[in-house]
Amino acid sequence: MSLRHHEIAEARHRILNPLVESQLRLLGEVADVGPGTRVLDLASGKGEMLCRWAEWFGSGGIGVDLSAVFTAAAVARARELGAADRVSFVEGDAAAYVAEPGAFDMAACLGATWIGGGLVGTIDLLRPAVRRGGLLMVGEPFWLEEPPLEAPAALGFGDGDYLSLGGTLDRLESAEVELVEMVLANHDSWDRYEAAHWRTIADWLAANADDPDHAAMRRFLDEERRAYMRYGRRYLGWGVFVTRPR
Repeated sequence: MSLRHHEIAEARHRILNPLVESQLRLLGEVADVGPGTRVLDLASGKGEMLCRWAEWFGSGGIGVDLSAVFTAAAVARARELGAADRVSFVEGDAAAYVAEPGAFDMAACLGATWIGGGLVGTIDLLRPAVRRGGLLMVGEPFWLEEPPLEAPAALGFGDGDYLSLGGTLDRLESAEVELVEMVLANHDSWDRYEAAHWRTIADWLAANADDPDHAAMRRFLDEERRAYMRYGRRYLGWGVFVTRPR
């Protein structure tokens, strides 16, 4: 799917992953985010994590995202929450962003590990930005149980893209980081993330019959909804894994 298609599908989302607000707050708590904590968020979407953490905990940081639409929403959200003096957002390729070495207490990429070619490569992108003893956070799908052979393709994944929780731990350890905490989505938070796409896209389709992307968005809606109902809800998990470089 193109970037525009994701911008359409997530027009009403604040959090662009399967966590809800209470889980986002819990993530900040377990990662010991506090006043003055500096966070780099690659593929930051609409910036909800950085903005809410600044509001709740007094932290700050920088978010980088390729989407001009999402970046503008992040800037507006920071102003809305009175956090614009602590967080800033850069429109650009997160994979190419070069942070000052060791300038951050924490670096994160939640749900966009394709920027590094996968989990291990994304950790390598994040690692230089954090100070000694700092934390790296990655958000990543995993299989709750062994899926049918056709499930990965139906969900838009390649074979071997994602593993079980145990396999995910193995990948983290192969990247020379130690898992120290995690916050996992549940069925209810997954439902809120996925089902909100359906209503948003359906309303967009009704209002934009002549748009050149109309047919592609109709296919996206039909395929995504069926894949989630048939495979995603039963077999697919998602979590944020908080790690520390060894």
